[in-house]
Amino acid sequence: MQVLICGGGVIGASIAYFLARRGIKVTVIERSGLACAASGKSGGFLAADWCDGTSLAALARHSFALHAELAATLDADWGYRRLATYGGFAGGRNRPLRRGGYDLAWLSAEAIVTHQLGTPETTAQVHPARFTKAMMAAAQAEGAQLRIGRVTGIARRENGNVAGAVVDGEIVAGDAVVIAMGPWSILATAWLPLPAIFGLKGHSLVFETGTNVPAEALFCEYREASGAIAAPELFPRSDGTTYVCAISSETPLPGDPAGVTPDPGAIERLEAMCGDLLPVLASAKILARQACYRPIARDGLPLIGRVPEVGGAYVATGHSVWGILNAPATGEAMAELIIEDAAKTIDLSPFDPGRLPPFDPARRRNRSSG
Repeated sequence: MQVLICGGGVIGASIAYFLARRGIKVTVIERSGLACAASGKSGGFLAADWCDGTSLAALARHSFALHAELAATLDADWGYRRLATYGGFAGGRNRPLRRGGYDLAWLSAEAIVTHQLGTPETTAQVHPARFTKAMMAAAQAEGAQLRIGRVTGIARRENGNVAGAVVDGEIVAGDAVVIAMGPWSILATAWLPLPAIFGLKGHSLVFETGTNVPAEALFCEYREASGAIAAPELFPRSDGTTYVCAISSETPLPGDPAGVTPDPGAIERLEAMCGDLLPVLASAKILARQACYRPIARDGLPLIGRVPEVGGAYVATGHSVWGILNAPATGEAMAELIIEDAAKTIDLSPFDPGRLPPFDPARRRNRSSG
């Protein structure tokens, strides 16, 4: 069996790893480079129980455990570590200062920590780009291949089943094709009966902070000087950097991941928040000013499973903010589905792509032209 995976993000790399370790021939086809979009620009935050009470609970808990297992068994360092996680608020200097029960010395007086959201037993982190590349390297060690190229279609057999993918005008033969292109999976609706995937844009900064910030993450409600409420998230990393994200928008998705740039003014707003939250960030070197799009389906749940009515076609996308967390369990379950015709470790029925109607690209073009 030859499996083609369209997309070199964390989901595609994880599927490749779990397929390759079971002896399946795998080729990952990526347009730009591994982890070039959200998989390289996200926070890399992991939580065991934050999806409890939702359809994602079993997937998230199992994937959280798989992250620990992979960190212990694969010979690579992607900054995996457990950490404590806190919640609070900041900004609005005219509001009386009220201290909570947690005093994190690395935060400014403007940040008030009110509660603990997770302990080292329930929250952890990875460096997302390094994790993605390590998973792909582990897959390649088992025989998987990486091909840089642009997928522009799906080749079909006479019976309608998948025969491969069209890459840069050439048909690459395959018995199964997996669409795992994040928000750019919307392009595949022109080739396959898939539901729409949308992209929600987020902005982030990466600072060089050395050893000045401990292994404590913060989720904060922040009131800007304008009165607008933002929700910055701060993740110090084991490599001596600190990642901060906030400010989402629905800016249209560019056709090429390389064309993603921050919205005007968004980075400046985020820098102002950072200076208020962490004194060390006011003078720290900024290593990256960036933006990325998180893939989201219409009902907020990922699409994981077979593409309806097309034999050999699969999809794994729409993981929103939990892509890094849920990648290992998604990869394992997809490998089981492709090889054994059923996922055994996780019930994928809540994520069945057939639960939503297929998107009609022609209808969108007609609306735009009218």
